Amino acid sequence: MLYLKTLIIVVQLLSALGVIGLVLLQHGKGADMGAAFGSGASGSLFGATGSANFLSRTTAVLAAVFFISTLALTYLGSYKPQASAGVLGGAATAPASAAVAGSAPASAPVVSSAPGADVPK
Repeated sequence: MLYLKTLIIVVQLLSALGVIGLVLLQHGKGADMGAAFGSGASGSLFGATGSANFLSRTTAVLAAVFFISTLALTYLGSYKPQASAGVLGGAATAPASAAVAGSAPASAPVVSSAPGADVPK
């Protein structure tokens, strides 16, 4: 379970860094900062508008990966395993009133209702 959590944390960290980087690379509606990085050229690798579509789709995919990994970490963090009954499972124990043959019967313990009565003096 520890390896699974570590893997999901690494995926979440990489997707978060990818989203941050891709958002910083995209240019806004009226901003011309994208032209400084070469995204304004029509002869680029993705074409005139291909770069914007590629970056926005990649950002959406990484955001979805980040969202799913966050939900998975939340689920794994809230998972509490059931307490195991051990090797014997639900095996019944011997009743306390059973006495060994030839010994004196055990007397019932004295129960006191006064607070602090069970504290040794």
